[in-house]
Amino acid sequence: MIYPVLRMGDARLLRISRPVERFDTPELHQLLADMRDTMAHLDGAGLAAPQIGVDLRVVLFGTGAFNPRYPDAAPVPETVLINPTLEPLGDEEAEDWEGCLSVPGLRGMVPRWQRLRYSGFDQYGTCVERVVDGFHARVVQHECDHLDGILYPMRVRDLSRFGFVEELFGPGTPPPDD
Repeated sequence: MIYPVLRMGDARLLRISRPVERFDTPELHQLLADMRDTMAHLDGAGLAAPQIGVDLRVVLFGTGAFNPRYPDAAPVPETVLINPTLEPLGDEEAEDWEGCLSVPGLRGMVPRWQRLRYSGFDQYGTCVERVVDGFHARVVQHECDHLDGILYPMRVRDLSRFGFVEELFGPGTPPPDD
């Protein structure tokens, strides 16, 4: 099922999500199927359960070989990440443009850790752990922020680098990658 994505201003996006306590349940599998359908329908690079009104620490992300919203980005494998933890590896940050399905039509320059280790569980309760950098690291940080009630505009340091896509990049110009 394709769900409407909550938009910035909806108070539900500001809540801290609850941990998942039971894995490999019909409800969890259905949630992930609905998240996949919703994300695919919108050509998203990721989706967090709170974005469809579900108050659980569940994110899904991945771009495969090609995503029309991020045509020049390196592929990110489809990943289910439940009850995630993020650990920066070093102090290096990188700033780049981000967008969000919950903040349609806008982009902002957002600092993120350049390299990190993430861990959590898949829908079956199997441990997932990866060390990533670049676009992959950016995507997982962005999605996990949703679990703590943080939207990317809250991380923008320079508001002159936040605005509507058409105003920032010109009419008909595709925005730069995240």
